[in-house]
Amino acid sequence: QECSKKQKNDDTQSTSVDALSSNDGSEEKNEFDTLANAKILLSDCLACDSCMTLDEGARVFQQNQKEFFRILNLNKKCDTSKHKVLAVSICPQSLPYFAAKFNLSVNEAAKRLCGFLKSLGVHYVFDTTIAADFSILESQREFVQRYQRRNQEEHALPMFASACPGWIRYAERVLTNLVTSHICTAKSPQQIMGSLVKGYFARQQNLSPDKIFHVVVAPCYDKKLEALREDFYTALYNSPEVDCVLTSGEIVQIMEQKNVSMKDVTEVAVDSLFDGLKEGDVVRHDGKRSDGYLEHIFKHAAKELFGMDVKEITYKALKNKDFQEVTLEKDGETVLRFAAAYGFRNIQNMVLKLKKGKFLYHFVEVLACPGGCLNGKGQAQTEDGKPDRALLAQMEEVYTALPVRLPETNLHVQKMYQDWLEGMDSKKVQDTLHTTYSAVTQSTSSLDIKW
Repeated sequence: QECSKKQKNDDTQSTSVDALSSNDGSEEKNEFDTLANAKILLSDCLACDSCMTLDEGARVFQQNQKEFFRILNLNKKCDTSKHKVLAVSICPQSLPYFAAKFNLSVNEAAKRLCGFLKSLGVHYVFDTTIAADFSILESQREFVQRYQRRNQEEHALPMFASACPGWIRYAERVLTNLVTSHICTAKSPQQIMGSLVKGYFARQQNLSPDKIFHVVVAPCYDKKLEALREDFYTALYNSPEVDCVLTSGEIVQIMEQKNVSMKDVTEVAVDSLFDGLKEGDVVRHDGKRSDGYLEHIFKHAAKELFGMDVKEITYKALKNKDFQEVTLEKDGETVLRFAAAYGFRNIQNMVLKLKKGKFLYHFVEVLACPGGCLNGKGQAQTEDGKPDRALLAQMEEVYTALPVRLPETNLHVQKMYQDWLEGMDSKKVQDTLHTTYSAVTQSTSSLDIKW
């Protein structure tokens, strides 16, 4: 509603809007009462089309540090039978922020962040790279299948990446059926991690999923909205896959509130989903600022469809550095044409071409944030809300220095496909690792915002 007023007033200034609070004043005060309530800045909103319902506003309010500490405090006070097992999953693009901010290596940052969270009362700290492995593998297979069906199905190609919730929300609420049928059905790494924690890990630990409070540390605010999607909810256990999302910046706020420096925290090895094991050194996927869907899918498609081994990918920048394309040629013919479109200016241009029937690409890695996931607005921002370019440069440097691990080489993933998911082509794979995206009907009062 505030966004609508702002658009009607044609005010170009960024306005802060307090999210709806469910606190009726009876909640017990604790040491974290001084933390600011969750706020949504119009400049941060990546998919603003008057699309926040009252219910969503109330639930977004719960996606903050206070909810996290409410669970921690309940564990300290209530009967043990009512305790929650706290599990925190950290996105790979958040770790470079902590490393650059505190002048640590990414491996040191991971272990010290784990140590800090466990000092608060968290039981398990996971790395979501394994969830990205699953997401990339499923996206690769889906692209090859869509390419093979391209002459039979009108909406088989192009295929758009599905990992960015800001892009997904914009597509469903604004672009509707023009785009939704083209979106890859593989879940994002965040939500696959939710399935792993509340499905696979819960079973390993003999826990009911609703006994686990699952927190994700992510680079952007839109991940909070993603966690609220109705299709990411297990009705049988009355439990969402992800209970709470905190941005990297919100974790730093907690540290500041506690007067804790990362350099003073004891290093603790990050947990593994597999009983008795700990994670080794941090690895990444191809891609300088994200999980590298374009590079992995491109190389896989080149091999599967055309028998070509592509070692290095050459990007060609088009209108700007956030819109780049990659092509594969065979016998003088361009057989694959991929693009990376980051930021809504480039997304708008891409959709315009699609509407005009001038779309040449087979696959597009779409991310709402200019510069990709490292530039998520939940981290690396200056006090006035602008990107901290010096810090971002450091983050990119430490991220690209990490060793690359191909998802196909992860033996744990291959074993889970067989033991947990009942094979790569099973119904359980579809139910656990995939979802559907469709147009969301807007209210008649919704503004026709021109992006």
